[in-house]
Amino acid sequence: MRHVSLLAGCVLAVLLSWNAAVRAGAAELTAGAATIDITPTEPVPMWGYGSRHAAPSTGTADPLLAKAVVVAVGETKLALVGLDLGRSPTEAGLARIRAAIKAKAGIDHSFIAGSHTHHGPVVELCDEPGRGQGRYDAAVRYATFLETQIEKVILEADQAAVPAAVAAGSEALEGFNRNRHYKQEPIPVDRRLGVLRFDSIETGKPLAVLVNFTAHPTSIPDDTMTFSADYIGSLRETLEEKLGGTAIFMQGASGDLSTDRNGQDHRTYGAALGRAAAEIAQSLTPTPARRPSLKVREERFDFVSRVDFQNPLIVGVYSLAFFPELVANFVAEYADGIRPRITVAVLNDSIALVGGSGEFFCQHAIRLRERARVDELFFFGYCNGYHQYFPTIEAAAEGGYGADTQVAPAEVGAGETMMNAALAWIYELQGDL
Repeated sequence: MRHVSLLAGCVLAVLLSWNAAVRAGAAELTAGAATIDITPTEPVPMWGYGSRHAAPSTGTADPLLAKAVVVAVGETKLALVGLDLGRSPTEAGLARIRAAIKAKAGIDHSFIAGSHTHHGPVVELCDEPGRGQGRYDAAVRYATFLETQIEKVILEADQAAVPAAVAAGSEALEGFNRNRHYKQEPIPVDRRLGVLRFDSIETGKPLAVLVNFTAHPTSIPDDTMTFSADYIGSLRETLEEKLGGTAIFMQGASGDLSTDRNGQDHRTYGAALGRAAAEIAQSLTPTPARRPSLKVREERFDFVSRVDFQNPLIVGVYSLAFFPELVANFVAEYADGIRPRITVAVLNDSIALVGGSGEFFCQHAIRLRERARVDELFFFGYCNGYHQYFPTIEAAAEGGYGADTQVAPAEVGAGETMMNAALAWIYELQGDL
């Protein structure tokens, strides 16, 4: 027995020594967060409702913010940025922001997403004839200011990074959102409220809490011409008050989902969502991962357009619905076809983040979550670009706003193609494919 005990002791010592060596060589997970104001300081056209055309804003109801968390494992860095805007930056703006954060901080990957508030500024206008120059110089100045602020908040978050632990959880909420499109049963609704919590290992306190929910922020009438984060502002305020840290909101696949506020104003509704998110966050216990990992993949797709953006008659109709300079910028973005972007990250081999550059119908996210074998999957819409609506095939067959050609120019089935790719990438990043 003595020899058996000695042998067992030797084996245990070797295993402990190996485990310590593995842990010593393992990359550390760090996280840092920051907040910055992105509210326009001049009157500019507002984003979200064609009925406004190019009418300028008249003030600010509540500030528009950019909130960021930068997560790193070893040399791999990922920025997650939630913006109080209708969409993420333009293709040119996104490219400049990404080039800057890579050069200055080595941040190679990012999810930069708009909340889709319909009370934010137009961000597409640029300093070119017929596309904003001269007539909308304040909006052109704002676009430059926005890029600077997004870059700054990402760099500040990176500089604040400390060793961190992460945990994720979710809950299905009844009575907070509804499907505004489907008429045929079964009607899909993504009721998931997801929370991703990062804590400082040193203090045990939250650094950042990312909230992912799916509902159009269209709570305020279109004739109200003041800037507002809509329900997202009070959601974040409530969460930060209850938990501390920086609350970041990332919109889901809300192409066909609206809020279900039951007569509540947007602030009361947002506070209720914030309390629900706080309960989930408080139930989580972030613990340091034994072998932290972060893997990211991003690609652009190329789809045939159902709209001929080179036809002056069609462009003229869009110009009447919105205003000519805005449409000219859309046409320029689609000059090479409909080229949406999908970004996938897998954190610690168990948490998947998927971003899509448009308004995806909720069934895309629901099905992806059902098929991906991860602990939690977060889907971010309006992320890393904007290529309008991506209905499901059955929604396109049913027709209606969000599914018809006018606002869903990509070929039918484009959404399914991208979700299939995202699913395969998740498995690839986990080493299963």
